[in-house]
Amino acid sequence: MSLLKTYLELSKVKITFAVALTTITGYVLANGRFDTGLLIPTLGIFILACGSSALNHYQERWADGKMERTKNRPIPSGRISPNHALTFSFVLTIVGSYLIYIGSGFLGLQLGLLAMLWYNAIYTPLKRKTAFAVIPGSVIGSLPPLVGWVAGGGSITDPSAMILAFFFFIWQVPHFWLLMLKYGEEYKKAGYPSITSVYAPQQLKNTTFVWTFATAIAALMIPFFGITSSILASIGMVLTCIWLIAIFSRLLLNKDPIFNPFYYFMRINYFFLAIIIFLSIDHLM
Repeated sequence: MSLLKTYLELSKVKITFAVALTTITGYVLANGRFDTGLLIPTLGIFILACGSSALNHYQERWADGKMERTKNRPIPSGRISPNHALTFSFVLTIVGSYLIYIGSGFLGLQLGLLAMLWYNAIYTPLKRKTAFAVIPGSVIGSLPPLVGWVAGGGSITDPSAMILAFFFFIWQVPHFWLLMLKYGEEYKKAGYPSITSVYAPQQLKNTTFVWTFATAIAALMIPFFGITSSILASIGMVLTCIWLIAIFSRLLLNKDPIFNPFYYFMRINYFFLAIIIFLSIDHLM
C-alpha cells in the first residue's frame, strides 16, 4: 500500500487527472457526443502524463529536497530510489504512448509525446534559467485537448481546434504564475529565479490581472466562434468569465495590502473547472 501511495505521488494524480479531463473535452467537442471512443486516448494521456510527472520528480530531486513544500516527496524523502522512479516513468511512458496510438493514431501520439518533451526537456530546465518559464511552459496544457480532438475525428488544422488550444494555453499562464508567487521564497532557496525578485508588489498584481483577463477573453472566444452549440452552455461561460474578471479586478484597486496568491489560484482553478464542465456537457444541453 505504501508503494502504491508513492507511485500515486510520483504520478501527481491530481494534476494528471485534470489533464485527462481536457482530453475528454477535446474529444467531445470534435465528436459531438460521449462514447466509448474517448476511453483509450484519455487513459493513454493520463498514463503518459503520470510518466512525465514521475520523470519530473527524478529531474528535480535535488531542488525538491531544498524546499519545505517538496522535501517530503518520494525521492528526496528516501521512500523510493531515483532509479526506481526513472524505471516507473519509463514503463508508464511506453504504456501511455501505446494507448494514445491505439486511440488517436500517429498524430495523437506525436502530440502526446510533444507535450511530454515540452514539459521535461524544455520547461523543466528552463525554470532554472528564467522566472518567465511559465509562459513558454504553458504550451504543454494546449496539447492534451488536441489529442482528444484528433481522437474524436477532428482536424488539427480546424480553426476551432486552434481556439480551444489557445484557451488551454492562456489559462496555464496565470495558473502557474500564481503558484510561483505563492512559493516564491522557496523557489529562491532551491536556486530558481523568482518573479517576486523581478516585479514590485503592485506590478505583480497588475500583471496577474492582465493574464487572467486574457484567460477570460480566450474562453469567450469559444462560444463566439461557434465551437459550442448550446445557448445555456454559452451563457454559463459568459457569466463565469464575468465572475472571474470581477474577482481579479480587486487586484487593480490596491485596497488589499496583503496579496494572497493562493486565494486567486483557487479561484482561477474553479473557473477552469466550470469552463471544462460547460464545454463537456455542451452537446447534452
